[in-house]
Order: sequence, then structure tokens, then C-alpha cells
Amino acid sequence: MADTQAAPESIINENGAFPEEFERIKEICDHILLCNTRGELGDAIARQVMHYSMYDLQVLGGRLVNEVAQLPSPYREAVRPYFTEQIFGMYHRLLLMHRSGQFRAMKAPVSDPDTFSAFCQMVPRGCFCWDEHTESGIQFYTPFHRLFYYLISAFSMFVLILPGHPVGIPFPGGFKVEEKDGRFFCPIRDKEKDVFYSICNFCPALQTETADTKKET
Repeated sequence: MADTQAAPESIINENGAFPEEFERIKEICDHILLCNTRGELGDAIARQVMHYSMYDLQVLGGRLVNEVAQLPSPYREAVRPYFTEQIFGMYHRLLLMHRSGQFRAMKAPVSDPDTFSAFCQMVPRGCFCWDEHTESGIQFYTPFHRLFYYLISAFSMFVLILPGHPVGIPFPGGFKVEEKDGRFFCPIRDKEKDVFYSICNFCPALQTETADTKKET
């Protein structure tokens, strides 16, 4: 899913309306930050997402449907399966790896610990960022649903070392996330720096060279 710029009044932090929720999310982030290996991190993330009920998954699915529905056609149809894979495909992959014990064999250290630490510090505030003026069903969507998105992204980027957005996902302008010789390239990797809560700022992909990036250099 995309990280859309939130309206200022929609950003709620530890001084906002949900201090208990903020502190609980911070505790979860502090806990997963203690993981030393990719396997430990995978198991820790899996244990957290297993707390989400079928109702929660339906809320998440409804928000995804609403977000995609607002995109223009035919881009909407092209990008829909990639957004589904980004969230629910990775969710099922995470649980499968956890239940089959695959994480026990992953002894390599967590990828890019400094970036991972910055990610975990960002998430508690990021969980309170969305635009209430454009969201549908906002009364059902909570910071903990937003946390699900970040947990799945952490699994993709720091356990599997894959881009936050799936390989092949198209972006306006004809660009897409690509894999070349074991490295990943994304056309928006360095375009979200002003959006502090965007997963793009923590993604292992490299910036795709485009006409715009050539101008910047």
C-alpha cells in the first residue's frame, strides 16, 4: 500500500488522544528491536500478528479495497494484485514460516541494524498518521491496524530483505520495482523523504535511475 501524506490534524503522537495505544505500540516496537537474528525477528513479528482477529483482517482488507478503488483505471486494475500480495501474501508467508519452524534456521543477524532501529523508532508515531478526510470506514481503522502494515513491512524488509513494495509493482510513468543481479531497484525509493512514516525510507531497494534522478545529480 502507498503511504499518503496525512493532514496535520490527523497526526496524533504520544501527546495526542490515544496515549495508552501509543505506549503499547512503542512497547511492541521496543520488543522486536531486541531481536538479534533474522529468525528471532521473524518469530517475534509472527507472534504479534497472530493477535489480529478475523475481524481485524476484514478491516484491513476493506481499507485496502477502498484505497485501490480511489486510483484511476487502468492503473487500479494493474496494481491491485501487488497491493494484496504486499499485505496479505506476506502475512500468509510469515505465518507459514513461523509454523513450519523455518525461522529457527535463520541465524544471520538482522539486516542493517541502524536502519532497523530507525524504523522501530518511527513506527509508534507512524501508526497515528492517516488522513481522516479521505479515509472510508475510519471509525473501524485504528492505530493497531496501521501497526499490522508496519509489522508485515518489517518482515519483508528486514527478515526476507525484500523491497517493501513487491517486485513488479507498477508506478505511474511506466516504472516498476525490479530485481537485477540480486539487487532491487525502485522508482520511488528516494522520493518519500519528506514523509517520515513512509516505509520507502527504510527499504533495502536502491533508487531506480530515471530522468528525474538524473536531473537531481
